Amino acid sequence: MKRILIALLPLLAAVSACGIYSFSGTSIKPDVKTCEVEYFENKAMQVNPALANELTEALIDKYQKLTSLQMVSEGGHLNVYGEITNYDLRPMAVTADEVASQTRLTIGIKLYFTNHLHPEEDFEKTFSAYQDFDSSQSFDAVESTLVTDIIEILVEDIFNATVANW
Repeated sequence: MKRILIALLPLLAAVSACGIYSFSGTSIKPDVKTCEVEYFENKAMQVNPALANELTEALIDKYQKLTSLQMVSEGGHLNVYGEITNYDLRPMAVTADEVASQTRLTIGIKLYFTNHLHPEEDFEKTFSAYQDFDSSQSFDAVESTLVTDIIEILVEDIFNATVANW
């Protein structure tokens, strides 16, 4: 077992040194050094006033924590931008009395990703995530927690799609 580990060390060093793969799961080409995350405009019919800022800040934090990219306010090698297109509440489970027992909050976004050094990686894509809650709870009481959980899911999906190539 020890021999196998010793034999794999040079391979692991070579893979991580090439700059294309890292142990955080990213696959950023070595010439890509900067990233710009633009403010996500909220174009949903129903607007949560804090959502756009929270989503934008969460994305910036994710890139800062898990990549060595320098975050810039304009002219980044990578450009991540988009808009919030959906903020929707819908009843999901209905009781025998025709009353909703579960309600779902769904947030949808349209993302645009530009890699100015490698345009073949550019894309636009929609992302959506949701959380269900018991309808006996007031939406005002649970909204903040639901939004935080949904943002976490969306940020993970966006990060994976842009720099993890999953």
